[in-house]
Amino acid sequence: MESGIATQYQDFLRDNRIRINEYLNKVLWFFVLTGPAIASGIKGHIFRDITYATCIGISLTVVAMSAVHLVLFKKYPSNTLTCVFALTSLDLLLVYMSCSHVSIYLTWFLVPMLSLLFCDKHLYFYASGLNYVLMFTATMLTAPYEAALRPEYDSAASFFKDTMSGFTIESIVMFVSGNIIGKMAVGYFKELFDQYKMIKDQEKSMEEKMDILDSMAEIYDNVNLIDFVNNTEMSLRDTEQKKHGIDLTSQTHTLMNQKLKNHVMPDMLDEFMTYTNIKTVRMRLAQKKILSADFIDVVAGWFRAQYIAVDSTPDGIPNMVIYTTRNVDEEKRREEHLIRISMTDEMTRLYNRRCYDEDLRELREGELPEDFVLFSIDVNGLKTVNDTKGHAAGDELIKGAADCLALSIGKKGKVYRTGGDEFMAVVHTEDPEGLRSSIKAKTEEWHGIYTDEITLSIGYAACSDQPGSSVDDLEHLADADMYAEKKRYYEERGIDRRR
Repeated sequence: MESGIATQYQDFLRDNRIRINEYLNKVLWFFVLTGPAIASGIKGHIFRDITYATCIGISLTVVAMSAVHLVLFKKYPSNTLTCVFALTSLDLLLVYMSCSHVSIYLTWFLVPMLSLLFCDKHLYFYASGLNYVLMFTATMLTAPYEAALRPEYDSAASFFKDTMSGFTIESIVMFVSGNIIGKMAVGYFKELFDQYKMIKDQEKSMEEKMDILDSMAEIYDNVNLIDFVNNTEMSLRDTEQKKHGIDLTSQTHTLMNQKLKNHVMPDMLDEFMTYTNIKTVRMRLAQKKILSADFIDVVAGWFRAQYIAVDSTPDGIPNMVIYTTRNVDEEKRREEHLIRISMTDEMTRLYNRRCYDEDLRELREGELPEDFVLFSIDVNGLKTVNDTKGHAAGDELIKGAADCLALSIGKKGKVYRTGGDEFMAVVHTEDPEGLRSSIKAKTEEWHGIYTDEITLSIGYAACSDQPGSSVDDLEHLADADMYAEKKRYYEERGIDRRR
């Protein structure tokens, strides 16, 4: 970028040279009128010692110099040679006029001043030096004539000495003043280009940010640009992109959120209003890049609201924030599906051991309700069915047990398959014995393809029967009750489990 600005500055100097050369050429052509103007003075008896031949010579000389400079300008518009020729031509014209006794002293100092327009100290030094040399030469050549006209000078030398003393002092003053003016001008232009660079950098940064914002506007359902410096908000999705003022003394929510709140699920509204409070967003986003939260739209489903800091103070306090919303209902459903898969037994579609352990972990953290009951269930005779009828029959028995448990317990609780033929159930009921009877009744109705019957050993432990017991205590009691029932089942059928 630095080299780019340097190149642009050099381009500026080149273009400036072209413009100044163009103006100087016009000035040279204008000086063609000097001859006729002096001739008018001769006719009006203003210039006594100047001839008409001198007037013609001045005009022809100016025409020649103007023509040569025009050719140079057309071919080399920004070349140093073209600049030098223009300045030299003006000085030589002054020498010719002085030797022709047309003395305009102020014009001597005009040429170095004109050279300052090129913003080149070398051209200024050349113009000042040449000007002084030619001034010295012209004064020396015209000294005899000027001394003869003035009685206060007794010789040409005294006139030359007196005149050149004044010219030298004036030249020094002019040179120093011009040098200072030139440095100030160049410094000013460089400062302008530094500012130009800074503006360009800011513009580039802003363009990059706007490109990002435009891309974001295509991705998100809503995109709002919030400017905390100027206290404005602007929707980047609107074609007009009109800015609206934000009054942080009385306003708590942007126009976008005032519209969105009408669609937020009622039980999430308080959380949504707290999250989107515009008075607290800036501090909550300090030293961060993003704030994100998910809410439910009553029509469209889940959506994600995000505040993204795009410009901040050195302390990390956001000055400009992008507020976006995007529908994530499909993503949420996919996430819930994955969670459900990870928590579900593949064969029976009941909850699995992992889910059971997670639920028990949560139950350990709180107080158990009075109607809490933990069931422990085991399928009877599964090994025998597997050995005699095959694993397909065994799988059918497990699925049948799962169906009976799910249908019997229903919305009263959750059923888990915790092992091969082992099940657990977390239930809320005041009649656990009645529920056990219902499960057994459901199993009596069941008939499979490979097996005609299914029997379950069911044990339970109720919180109401065991006050003060933990969920782990109830689990042990339920297992013990289940094993006691299993023992009775085998005893009643005369089955030796050891064989």
